[in-house]
Amino acid sequence: MPEFFGTDGIRGRANQYPMTAEIALKAGRALVWALKNRGGRKRILIGKDTRISGDMIECAIAAGICSAGGSAHLCGVLPTPGVAHLTVSESMDAGVVISASHNPYADNGIKFFDANGFKLSMEMEIAIDQMIQELDTAPDKYASDVVLGTVCANPTLERSYRDFLLQTMPSKDFLKGVRVVLDCSNGAAYRVAPDVFEAMGADVITIGASPDGQNINQGCGSQDTGRLKQETLENGADIGLAFDGDGDRLIAVDETGRNVTGDPILAICAKYLKDAGKLSNNVVVSTVMSNVGLHRAMEALGINLVITDVGDRYVLEQMRAHGAVIGGEDSGHMIFLDTHTSGDGILTGLRLIQIMQETAQPLSALSDIIQIYPQVLMNVEVKERVDIYQFPEIKEVISRVENALNHKGRVLVRYSGTQPLCRVMVEGPDPEQTHQYCLEIIGAIQERIGKK
Repeated sequence: MPEFFGTDGIRGRANQYPMTAEIALKAGRALVWALKNRGGRKRILIGKDTRISGDMIECAIAAGICSAGGSAHLCGVLPTPGVAHLTVSESMDAGVVISASHNPYADNGIKFFDANGFKLSMEMEIAIDQMIQELDTAPDKYASDVVLGTVCANPTLERSYRDFLLQTMPSKDFLKGVRVVLDCSNGAAYRVAPDVFEAMGADVITIGASPDGQNINQGCGSQDTGRLKQETLENGADIGLAFDGDGDRLIAVDETGRNVTGDPILAICAKYLKDAGKLSNNVVVSTVMSNVGLHRAMEALGINLVITDVGDRYVLEQMRAHGAVIGGEDSGHMIFLDTHTSGDGILTGLRLIQIMQETAQPLSALSDIIQIYPQVLMNVEVKERVDIYQFPEIKEVISRVENALNHKGRVLVRYSGTQPLCRVMVEGPDPEQTHQYCLEIIGAIQERIGKK
């Protein structure tokens, strides 16, 4: 198993192992070396979100890239999907994103994209992971002894990403007359998102766009839509859009102030594509966390729903395997593979409003396509990741809850791929009972492996 890589790159508390400047330098050097078989000097694009630790990690990765003979191209603060797009459009050999997505500001992370704008394969990540470990005992290994690389700052690349997003819409003034509230989570989308929607002619009210290095995801964005709901209602907006810290996911708020999460968004977009004859292979991909309501909605529409593990990496993998053009997660990651290689919150927001415009329906009416079953999701911090079902007391509680639901709901227990958490999700017909069932399972897990 890799020591440094989780389901979404390397992640942890900034300035503590493994999210240190030393590991970042080694990761930059290892990345270049892993790309050596492509020939020529390696050009690596680096983008980041607004965390205060971003500069430290950016400089360390750039130093590692240069020490291996590659060139580091800095595009500054930019959403993750912007880095994925520009890696391809600027003919880079790889892209690097410095972000911990929706995590608190004290965390940070490093994830890589290949030259085609897709996340690196697990094989490549394992190879890089091994090289980082080797550098602990052989610090000069994988360093260039012929030529060193250079660093080039190019903040104007943000405009290229903006122009790409604009080109995905039917016309430049397509959003004229639409009032939208944007919550940029004090994160990577804080400049480019308002710029895109204003350029499309929308009447834009922006919140969560004053990053100070420590307020990313703090009481704002996709993690907390309270203020977005208030602003959407007070301003009589047609829609509110909340991005996460690195801008690759979206949670919407309709004109009545109701949250519209990934499952309803996926259902709305899938129906639109099917009606337009553009739903390739009649397939939609989602994860085990998708609500029962999504399954029922897709069945009613005659659409094949493919289920995969949690994580946009796995969603994309199954999309490519089944020739699907759309897939996503209830957390708000949406992938439109006919347009982009990565989940993109801004693109998702544009697509959603496009559907509202072309169907002449408000978001509240569109989202009625799906009936969301009561779902409770709770986390418990754990001291170690072990097989949950090896503990009879935990297994007994889960079995008892499943039997009580009697096929009218479900239980899912899994570990987070990015944090030391065990996640428990329970769906059922009754909200209060569903909440109680979740508490019972959480209690059993806390008792056995919870962090005291």
